[in-house]
Amino acid sequence: MRLRLDDLRRALLATMFFGAASGIVMAAFNNYLAEVHHLGAEGRGWLELPRELPGLFLMVIAGALLTVLRESQMAAAAMLLTAAGALGLGFLSPSLGWLVLFVIVWSLGDHVIFAVEGPIGLKLSQGGREGRRLGQFGGARNLGTILGVGLIFVLARLLGDRFGLFFAIAAGCALIAGLFYASLRVGDGDPPSRRLVFKRRYSLFYAISALFGIRKQIFLAFGAWVLVEIHGVPVSTIALLTFIAASLGVVFRPLLGEVIDWLGERTVLAVDELLLLAICLAYAFASDLLPAPFDLHLLYAAYVFDSVLFALRIARTTYLKKIADDPSDITPTISTGITIDHAVATTLPILSGYIWEAYGFRWVFLLAGAIALAGFFVCLRIRIPYPGDQPEPLAAPIR
Repeated sequence: MRLRLDDLRRALLATMFFGAASGIVMAAFNNYLAEVHHLGAEGRGWLELPRELPGLFLMVIAGALLTVLRESQMAAAAMLLTAAGALGLGFLSPSLGWLVLFVIVWSLGDHVIFAVEGPIGLKLSQGGREGRRLGQFGGARNLGTILGVGLIFVLARLLGDRFGLFFAIAAGCALIAGLFYASLRVGDGDPPSRRLVFKRRYSLFYAISALFGIRKQIFLAFGAWVLVEIHGVPVSTIALLTFIAASLGVVFRPLLGEVIDWLGERTVLAVDELLLLAICLAYAFASDLLPAPFDLHLLYAAYVFDSVLFALRIARTTYLKKIADDPSDITPTISTGITIDHAVATTLPILSGYIWEAYGFRWVFLLAGAIALAGFFVCLRIRIPYPGDQPEPLAAPIR
């Protein structure tokens, strides 16, 4: 029990420092692209292709790593990559080619950590309270984001946009997170995970993952881009919005985890898609419905609300645990889901960039809204088997 509590504390601290690193990079990234590399909407859309390339191959990457490393060791390695990518962005990216290279390095670490943080949380949870535990990890990540972007907000106000400094701080936080992940003993003695898992039984999980990937791609590429490109919002304001969203997340992420345990994944994920539809409509029509500056205030609210809703992605992980034939399926299946969602979603920002340039930003978010509506009907198909009522797997895993 003592070892478990020590692991829990270390894992929460690792998650907090990772949240700080991720929050800093995301708060500064769009302004960095616009101010330093002078990208437009089309270029911003194209950049999502190399940024998400690691996700396309994550099933293979994670499958290979799982044969020699535990999830916690993979997380530590991911933090080294994240730190290297952040430092490269800050100091070694004078041209577009170098920018793309270090975006890929940073993104590789980002994708590996997202594949293993859920399984680490599940191993530190008790039966029937998985949503609560993953919600606590989400709250810790948001607390780290608060501290990180709060510091960036202050520095941006005092010193201006010092992107090298911002990314160096993010790299330092990632390295500290890596040290905490490396010290974890959770999973010692567990049998090796399967290299690759692809079962028809998990097909609905893969579909939900693909829809989430599409949603994530559009909002990561263009949610903040609307604020930066259309309304000229500075780094300090983006950092403040991220700070507000993270502050709300500290409270709401654990509560949302409790809600998942209480209402179930089907209800939570379906409602999430309807709320996302409302956010898309707000992005599309805010300037038509409201005069300035109230339209911008509505966009701020939509940006923050969408960031809070991202917490509900843990419902996919708890759903997978409830339908998994074998606990060793979980990590490789999550990796497979990420690979599938990237295979579907990687080209969408490129298409969205063209749509933005040709028809205006409104149509990008109408497309996202249509996808959210389709996702609502997909999520209604979720069925959770009763304990002890697990059917036999419908296909053998790929090893």
